[in-house]
Amino acid sequence: MRLSGPISRAVPEGDDRERLVCGDCGFVLYENPKVIVGAVCTWEDRYLLVRRAIEPQHGFWTMPVGYMELGETTEQGALREVWEEANARAEVDGLLAVYSIPEISQVHMIYRARMLSPDFAPGVESLEVGLFRWDEIPWDALAYPNVRWSLEYEREMKGKAAFPPRVRPPSLAQAG
Repeated sequence: MRLSGPISRAVPEGDDRERLVCGDCGFVLYENPKVIVGAVCTWEDRYLLVRRAIEPQHGFWTMPVGYMELGETTEQGALREVWEEANARAEVDGLLAVYSIPEISQVHMIYRARMLSPDFAPGVESLEVGLFRWDEIPWDALAYPNVRWSLEYEREMKGKAAFPPRVRPPSLAQAG
């Protein structure tokens, strides 16, 4: 949809918050949170991490993760990110975590996944990719708190076929 009139912030009739509204036709453009998808991928006792080649957090390490695309499931999006960022193939083993991060208007859905082979290579958004044993993970160079949360929960749930998805740690959710 292409809006041709002047856009302003207003509270549409029957609504309770400001929205972007076209001054000519009254069309309401809803701004909604972004869905982020990714996976904690493992090969045997090692974790797949990528070093970011883009901002934000250029040069820091993360699991393969990114924005969900239109027309894909969250699982498909997570596996697409694994391929795009690490040129690795994996299969989803379960939903590991759902992090609601309202400060940046995002919902993160992180899966546990097993690599189908030990093959990987940097994608265009990655400086490098590696398989790390637990004690080799570059903990001081992780891009975001959710990377640590996800890695720690995956390790805690290792070997369990069923587990509840982790949510944002309460102390951080309340501190906002």
